[in-house]
Amino acid sequence: MQLFKRRNKYSTLPVKKKEIPQGLWDKCKNCNEVVYRKLLKENLNVCPKCNFHHPLDVWERMDLLTDKGSFMQIDEGMESVDTLKFEGVASYAEKLESNKRKTGMNDAIVCGTATLDGRPFALGVMDFRFLGASMGSVVGEKVTRLTELATSRRLPLVIVTASGGARMYEGMLSLMQMAKTSGALQRHKQQNLPYIVVMTHPTTAGVTASFASLGDLTLAEPKALIGFAGPRVIKDTTQAELPEGFQTSEFLLKKGMIDRIVNRSELRKELSLCLEYLGSWLLSEPAAQKEDAKGKKSTKPKKGKKQKAPAPLGA
Repeated sequence: MQLFKRRNKYSTLPVKKKEIPQGLWDKCKNCNEVVYRKLLKENLNVCPKCNFHHPLDVWERMDLLTDKGSFMQIDEGMESVDTLKFEGVASYAEKLESNKRKTGMNDAIVCGTATLDGRPFALGVMDFRFLGASMGSVVGEKVTRLTELATSRRLPLVIVTASGGARMYEGMLSLMQMAKTSGALQRHKQQNLPYIVVMTHPTTAGVTASFASLGDLTLAEPKALIGFAGPRVIKDTTQAELPEGFQTSEFLLKKGMIDRIVNRSELRKELSLCLEYLGSWLLSEPAAQKEDAKGKKSTKPKKGKKQKAPAPLGA
């Protein structure tokens, strides 16, 4: 009598796992949720779950803010030079070459003229992928030349900022760009021409302390990191407790540094409206030109006539 039934023998066949192609998914840096990359792209690189605005590269930003085919680049061939012969883990020259290959750009900003809904303006867009969009001699020179071009052509100026600050590989030369860009923007302002800044994540250090903070109108994307030094450095320097989120666009909006926070999906429309509203500035000539046109009297005394001395105080 057989007490136990004999078990059937089963053969095991190896099951080949389906391979998932690389690059289909991205992890949001803000909420840590996994997001389908195609969906993220369709949403202008904005996380559909937490509304965090991931960076756009320079050409995606150009497509967003300009009419198709209207952008005309200037100073395209300008490149940085390793004047100080900076050496480290990798030399500055090596870093420049690797970043050029990675981004297809010669430096951290692209400048030119374009139209938006038919309105002409000058536009500069920074790209954080190129050495953290640090401001070296080329970035400062291109911003200055763009500003001077906008001034000479009487165009509104728009700069989209994203930067880790001054470029340490160029030492003092990078810090000099703060004064140079600020001076050009002052001349632009004296001509009664509008300047709009769009701050994106992150905008910090020397860029924040110079041309990013000088706009007649300052817009920012939600949850953007904006500040000068890091929280630890500020705390060690001031020996004070810092409020939570003090370097976010939302906090700076409350304090008056930023005029308006705009979602990326609405940025094109908002910028177009701003250019329309501020376009009235372009209809008025600078004060100096008006006075010349009216034939302003010379302050020099006429020949043969003595100039009267000012009356003494108390007379």
